[in-house]
Amino acid sequence: MYRDVSSCNTYNYGDALYWNARYVQEGGSFDWYQRYSALRPFVRKYIPTSSRVLMVGCGNALMSEDMVKDGYEDIVNIDISSVAIDMMKMKYEEIPQLKYLQMDVRDMSFFEDESFDAVIDKGTLDSLMCGTNAPISASQMLGEVSRLLKPGGIYMLITYGDPKARMIHLKWKVYNWKIELYIIARPGFEKPGGCSSSMKSYLEPVPITDDGQLPAEFVLEDPDSHFIYVCKKMNDMDENHIPSYTLKGDIL
Repeated sequence: MYRDVSSCNTYNYGDALYWNARYVQEGGSFDWYQRYSALRPFVRKYIPTSSRVLMVGCGNALMSEDMVKDGYEDIVNIDISSVAIDMMKMKYEEIPQLKYLQMDVRDMSFFEDESFDAVIDKGTLDSLMCGTNAPISASQMLGEVSRLLKPGGIYMLITYGDPKARMIHLKWKVYNWKIELYIIARPGFEKPGGCSSSMKSYLEPVPITDDGQLPAEFVLEDPDSHFIYVCKKMNDMDENHIPSYTLKGDIL
C-alpha cells in the first residue's frame, strides 16, 4: 500500500497547520467534489434521517446544513482544523442538530464503540492519502470508522480514488464491510455531443469483480469521475448483502 500521488501536490493535506492556514486565508464555504443535491439519492437510500451521523473532515462545507434541512436530526462534525471548527460552531450555534468538535480522524477515542449509525467522508481519506505515512494514516482512520459504526451501519466514502487505489484499504477482513460502488461524474460534466450523463447510470451500482475491481471492459464516461463506496458493517454471523434495488428518481 503506497502513498496516493495521483491527485496530490506538495501540500501535506493530513497536517492541521496546512488546514488552519487555508481556512484563515479563504472565506466562504466550500464543498469538495459534490454538493449534497447530487449525493442526496445515495444518502437517503442508505442513511435514515433518524440516524446519528458522523461527518469526518467537515471543513466549512454546507453538506451537513443541507442534510439538516432535508430532515436529518443528529450530525456530529469533526475536523482536524481548530480554525474551521471554531468558525462552524459560531455559524451554527443555534442549530442543535449540528455539533462540531476538533478531532483527528486517526484517533477518535473520544467516542465510544458502535456509537454512530453512519459515517460520511467526502475527501478526508483522500487528504490522508496525500500526506506522509499515508498507508498507516489510512488504516488508523478506517479502523476508527469501523470501531465507531454500529452493526448494520454505513460508511459512505466519496473519493477520487478508483477501486485499484481504494479497495486495497477498504477490503480488510477486520472491518467486515460489504461494499457497493457507484460512480458519479464531475459537476457540469457532459458527454461528447452535449448530452449530460444519464440518470440511470448515475443511480445504478457498478458491477465489481470478486476482488473488488472494475471489470476489464468497463469504461468511465468521465475520466475524472468521483467514486462512492457504500460500506455496510456486517455482524459476524450476518451473511446478508446490501440490497441492490434501483435508486428512484423521486428522491432526487
